[in-house]
Amino acid sequence: MLDVAPVELFTWMDKKSLQFLNFPPEMIEEGIDVVMHWINEDKEPAAMKGGAKIVPTDSFKTAPELDIVLMGAHGAYQTNEAEKKFIRKAFDNCSAFVTICGGIYPLLEAGLLQGKTVAAPRLLLEVSKGMAPDVDWVDRRWVRDGKLWSSSTLLNGADLMRAFAEENWGRRSGMMEALLDTLHFPQREVDFKDFDGHNISLGHTWGL
Repeated sequence: MLDVAPVELFTWMDKKSLQFLNFPPEMIEEGIDVVMHWINEDKEPAAMKGGAKIVPTDSFKTAPELDIVLMGAHGAYQTNEAEKKFIRKAFDNCSAFVTICGGIYPLLEAGLLQGKTVAAPRLLLEVSKGMAPDVDWVDRRWVRDGKLWSSSTLLNGADLMRAFAEENWGRRSGMMEALLDTLHFPQREVDFKDFDGHNISLGHTWGL
């Protein structure tokens, strides 16, 4: 559920939501209507780690072409061939592909990361380097490589979404910056220089 929390930003970008937040008229005019699609292979409810279930709006067969794709982590789940095929198609057709935490690994399994610079869960960063040395794995809260945006562990997805939104819709009337501040999307040091806590990292000899 933490992985998909960044989706909420898209649900607050429309004019009706900005009116509810009492934004000034010039900002409301910049509201963006986003049509959300929750997609899996068979459109069956998908269980989250916390026990809640997401009811998809589309299957792979009914899903439209996507402008922006956001993928959260899958835990120990093994991406199947149908999912890999859909990921490749979505990546080819989208303008931006955003991964949160372990959501980067299905793209690795789909063969899309060779030569790319990506972030990954800090816990698994050294493991990832050993597993796929042809990928440039970096220890950052988020990183962009062309259309691919990837984040580090869990809540770093909120840092990524702030950067993503500012890059795509910022520097205009100030609407997006105000929305990000209103929703308290964090603005933190991308290289973890402000991180004052414990970081457990599994060595590259630990197998997956």
